[in-house]
Amino acid sequence: MTAPIFVSHGSPTLLFDDVPARDFLVALGKSLPRPKAILVVSAHWETGIPAVNAVVVNETIHDFGGFPQILFDQRYPAPGDAGLARRVATLIEAAGIPASIDNERGLDHGAWVPLKLMYPDADIPVLQLSVQPRLGPAHHYRLGEALRPLADEGVLTLGSGSFTHDLRSVDWRGPNTAPDWVTQFADWVNAALAEGRIEDLLNYRKLAPHAARNHPTEEHFLPLFVALGAGGLRAASLHQSLTFSVLRMDAFEFAA
Repeated sequence: MTAPIFVSHGSPTLLFDDVPARDFLVALGKSLPRPKAILVVSAHWETGIPAVNAVVVNETIHDFGGFPQILFDQRYPAPGDAGLARRVATLIEAAGIPASIDNERGLDHGAWVPLKLMYPDADIPVLQLSVQPRLGPAHHYRLGEALRPLADEGVLTLGSGSFTHDLRSVDWRGPNTAPDWVTQFADWVNAALAEGRIEDLLNYRKLAPHAARNHPTEEHFLPLFVALGAGGLRAASLHQSLTFSVLRMDAFEFAA
């Protein structure tokens, strides 16, 4: 079984930043059994209904600005898998959720940044699945549940977002010490995951301390719910660290 995973991808500069989260992702790729394929649920592809890409070779999308040229020079030409894309769409539709296939889109940085650290050879087929922020956590948990058979087929479902994501409070050069409002939110979510409190997690916006401040918009938190739904109630914490004072870089593995 290939257990679903959620990782925090932080800034595109994670590829080169000397931070614990970068080292973690490099080690994670070396420690996991090699997957048959990878389905990435990235915070950076938003659509009205779930969409999965089906291409021969994935284009590297540089969906950011203001960073050093070295980031724009990066490529991650992982192969696609049209047959698996159809399988993913069929599983989603069987759960009563409409889905579509995109024959053009490549991989945004929410996908290729962590993958370049985990699997630098870009030799594993990669697909990307979009998120629907207006539909909220429960929809994405259902989406994950529809994808559960993939784990037994050797496909790694990889949710890629950010455990906390208030970019307005990022301190690029300041002391890397989390304020209380970040720590309290992260501690609450970690406890809810460890205790399997699914309903509380689905209602985190009302129940978790400082939820709206840590996630002014939800797109970076929703991939966690897909991974959670795809895996099961047992959440294992794989990593905890902090970058830029307010971005928690937590990662989890989910199993039935």
